[in-house]
Amino acid sequence: MIWNKTIECMEREEMRELQSKRLCETVNRVYYNVPFYRNKMQELGVYPEDIESIDDIVKLPFTTKQDLRDNYPFGIFASPMEDIVRVHASSGTTGKPTVVGYTRKDITIWSEIVARTLNFAGVSKDDFIQIAYGYGLFTGGLGLHYGGERLGATVVPISGGNTEKQIQLMQDFKSSVIACTPSYALYLAESMQERGIDPKSLNLKVGIFGAEPWTEAMREKIEDSFDIKAYDIYGLSEVMGPGVACECESKAGLHINEDHFVPEIIDPNTLEQLPNGQKGELVFTTITKEGLPLLRYRTRDLTSLNYEKCECGRTLVRMNKCTGRSDDMLIIRGVNVFPSQIESALLKINEVLPHYMLEVDRVNNLDVLNVLVEVDPVFFSDKIKELEQLNKRIKKAIVDIIGINVSVKLVEPKTLGRSEGKSKRVIDKRIIQ
Repeated sequence: MIWNKTIECMEREEMRELQSKRLCETVNRVYYNVPFYRNKMQELGVYPEDIESIDDIVKLPFTTKQDLRDNYPFGIFASPMEDIVRVHASSGTTGKPTVVGYTRKDITIWSEIVARTLNFAGVSKDDFIQIAYGYGLFTGGLGLHYGGERLGATVVPISGGNTEKQIQLMQDFKSSVIACTPSYALYLAESMQERGIDPKSLNLKVGIFGAEPWTEAMREKIEDSFDIKAYDIYGLSEVMGPGVACECESKAGLHINEDHFVPEIIDPNTLEQLPNGQKGELVFTTITKEGLPLLRYRTRDLTSLNYEKCECGRTLVRMNKCTGRSDDMLIIRGVNVFPSQIESALLKINEVLPHYMLEVDRVNNLDVLNVLVEVDPVFFSDKIKELEQLNKRIKKAIVDIIGINVSVKLVEPKTLGRSEGKSKRVIDKRIIQ
């Protein structure tokens, strides 16, 4: 079952020609409409006429998340605000989000590629898709929503949380597809079992899971719990949102919609492009976006690419599951969290020292973040009430910045390890393979 055979089964040379044409158009667009890119290209001595094919992509400057923050909120938009019909945003390290703008054409393309990715996983117009990703500024909910409607499926826009209602609607509506984070899927299964409901008794057949790293062991557990097929979907708001890539029914890597997003793998240290098949940092150039086109955006995700034809019949390049990141960002319950965010919250509280440790674990199939903080000896007290009040203040300060619940543990001075080099701030006990 293929949604767009012309694109999904296109021969490699034909795809390169399409990418070359669209890349040249995009480079012209950003050079003449975005001062940030014009300056970056001029610094490198690169001009639109120097980009003649997809091979010339290596001449172009990289873009980072910091660049988007530095140009907050709309400084890298390539379309006038009167043409922007929607904005989304993701969390940043300083409290300011990275903002993404979409024109009407962008929304249409986004809907099309999400419909395509849902189809990769065997979803059709006959399905009921229960979308339990968050709606709002997060791209997950609305991204899947419009794609499901474009596919012709029936969309149930329940958003995240509200577990009782989730279960009720899956039973009453006979939802055949669930879209959420993999950890929440397992939480749903456990919640049903606690209520005496067999998850396998539902009408579910497919799960579309993303927004956080997950293992093959987790896939097996989800599939066994619900008796469904679980597929990995990949996206990031800066590049578009969900639908950048998704597994097909062969589960042999995630097909990238490379007629819209050109992938590269680079060495994160040298920034040199790596040969096909080698693992490195994933970089994307958008070649059809109008609102916020990006040149060589560094995702920081580590993976490799496979250009061989898939057994499903598609020729779209596949990316392997991401095995980690080249920076210190954590993905916790679908939210991007940086240690520097935690640090900025702690530095505003006089009673604590600038020594902390983040412990990330998976408890009852949900990601949890524990923050260990050293208390200044001047303020350290054996009065439980005072420590409890301090704990609450720290917790609120952190939650206000990162937007998710955390557990805070106060420890005595000099309890946490010290380092002469770069401090180790994070212990991630989740096993991602």
